[in-house]
Amino acid sequence: MNKLLATLIAGVFATSAFAASHTAPAASTDKPAATTTTTTTDKTENKMDKADAKAHKKAAKADAKAAKADAKATKKKAKADAEAAKDKAEASADKTAAAADAKADKADAAKK
Repeated sequence: MNKLLATLIAGVFATSAFAASHTAPAASTDKPAATTTTTTTDKTENKMDKADAKAHKKAAKADAKAAKADAKATKKKAKADAEAAKDKAEASADKTAAAADAKADKADAAKK
């Protein structure tokens, strides 16, 4: 579930960054203004690229953390299952031993 949420959030950021970085620049007839717009657009694209890279890095870190937590939970569950199986086996052995003791006591009572 954590991976799904992280992926969806990363997708939203990536989509918004993609949409914002691919907008058409304003049409201009002035040469100096066009140069300034291009420089501003380049700077904006660089900032968006950096933000996008940072978002991807953060999402990857979150995925790694979620995978680590998932592995830890799986290991803990396996350990609990093994312990439960061991307790069940011991209870079964105790029950069998108690039945054997009861049968022996009954046999001794029948001899007397």
